[in-house]
Amino acid sequence: MKRLILASMLLPAVFPGTALAHPGHVHDAQFIHGLAHPVGGVDHLLAMVTLGLLAAQLGGRAIWALPATFVGAMLAGGAMGAGGMGLPAVEPMILASVVVLGVLVAMAVRLPLEALVPVVVIFGAAHGWAHGAEGPATGLGLYAAGFALATMALHLGGIAFGRLLSRGLELRVLGGGTALAGLALAVG
Repeated sequence: MKRLILASMLLPAVFPGTALAHPGHVHDAQFIHGLAHPVGGVDHLLAMVTLGLLAAQLGGRAIWALPATFVGAMLAGGAMGAGGMGLPAVEPMILASVVVLGVLVAMAVRLPLEALVPVVVIFGAAHGWAHGAEGPATGLGLYAAGFALATMALHLGGIAFGRLLSRGLELRVLGGGTALAGLALAVG
């Protein structure tokens, strides 16, 4: 499992174009399409799993509050994107989410939820906007349900893996690797 996570973090350095894996979507089977979207781009995948790692590292209320906040903000951002509302700097904000969340895990920063929740709202809205703007013209509800479910599954996977590592050095190394992968995506 550690090798798989490491490989997924190194993939952007080898194939930087995969970070912007948002082109050309098939608009039938909206639920399946929604499920696939968060795992279709390395930037989304890394941010979702790393938020779970951060929640596990912090423990307590963060385990449910951070993922629930992210998904709620992501659905709101998705509605904005689908509705044609603008959101500035979406792609840079998505890349920033990978770097910032990775740094928080790497440094084992223990910010209070009151400070983290607004950051998670901004990141979730940016990810959601990208999903919504690139979503299908019809069947948006099923598509949104799919990307919300996939996102929550990635968060839960990050939480499970983070708890398995028990806030140790390995968890911090994963955070650092994620931050570096985010930087590679930004320059790639």
